[in-house]
Amino acid sequence: MIKLDQEENEILEAFESGNIKQARNADETQKRHKEYAKAMLQKDARINIRLPSKDLRGLQKRALSEGIPYQTLVASILHKYVEGRLHENGS
Repeated sequence: MIKLDQEENEILEAFESGNIKQARNADETQKRHKEYAKAMLQKDARINIRLPSKDLRGLQKRALSEGIPYQTLVASILHKYVEGRLHENGS
């Protein structure tokens, strides 16, 4: 059996007791992840890219928080840029 940490145990207990509610944007999130998956299934080209280790770690961390592979995140970012849907924050 897999050993769970405290946070995972709390989540499991909440789930089993019926105390977990669906997020307000769950449908939107699910739709976005389906689009990621669809885009990844249609891949027909391969690239190799060199970037700083710090940036790669940042991408991997972001992807982990989104629950997707980092390559999927990179492909999504590039796709949004090409489609003109990637905008900088005003920071």
